Amino acid sequence: MSNTISIGTRDSELAMWQAHKVKTLLESQGYSTILKPVKSTGDLNLDQPLYEMGITGIFTKTLDVAIIKGDIDIAVHSMKDVPTALPKGVVEGAVLPRANTSDILLHKGLSFLENNGTIATGSLRRKAQWLNKYPQHKVENLRGNVNTRLQKLEDHDWNGAIFAAAGLERINLKPDNHIELDWMIPAPAQGAMLVVTMEHNTVCRKALEKLNHTDTALAVKVEREFLKTLEGGCSAPIGALATIKGNEINLRAGLYSLDGKQTFTIHETISIDHVEGFGERCAEHVLKQGGGKLMKSLRKIL
Repeated sequence: MSNTISIGTRDSELAMWQAHKVKTLLESQGYSTILKPVKSTGDLNLDQPLYEMGITGIFTKTLDVAIIKGDIDIAVHSMKDVPTALPKGVVEGAVLPRANTSDILLHKGLSFLENNGTIATGSLRRKAQWLNKYPQHKVENLRGNVNTRLQKLEDHDWNGAIFAAAGLERINLKPDNHIELDWMIPAPAQGAMLVVTMEHNTVCRKALEKLNHTDTALAVKVEREFLKTLEGGCSAPIGALATIKGNEINLRAGLYSLDGKQTFTIHETISIDHVEGFGERCAEHVLKQGGGKLMKSLRKIL
């Protein structure tokens, strides 16, 4: 590689914000960098629900190809979009300090919560949890980057739409008319940013080591282990949130049927000394509860 680190990123406002964050951190260490934005398959097709597109890592594949071919040195991702198995030769370089993990509802008034109503989301996880709590509601598909989805909410007569708080906060677009959905379990690694590079790229691996946030990396490792053991992809209706307090790590996680009628949840705390395999053990418990049968039926659809 040259002396300049080329940073691959999607070209949405949020993705560019994340890439600029990494660029600034690397430059503060004395590295020279350049941004290389690309459009992902997921960004190009905004009409089809994600799970129908049948591609694992739909937002990361274009950058995977670029990094393997050597067109870029590192790639910056929203970690919740990254498949649990990275392509051969690609490794995690750094997990950055985590932002807000919450899902929030942007709304046009909250009276509909007690009545019939329609909300929008492109996430099966959010849809399932919403229908579990509000079975009388309709849920419409909502795709696109943050800016596109905000515009679609404005243009349609939906009562509200669900967004990740972190994305809106990062680009200063979180409006006043929102409520935090503290009962909704977020996606594994929601609010976390991942930077990947090639295993053989020792210069970038060394540069990225200093950006890694140990607590965030441990929390998302547990969450993604839970997801991987369930064999659920990024679009599956699975939530997981690990939090660290002192010497303990707490995991709140769940698996849901698409209509929200079936839920398998777990809430466990363990000493960090015994964290190895924690996410896997929690997932196995969910599978034994009846989640295994549900995952089998979900895999036929997703």
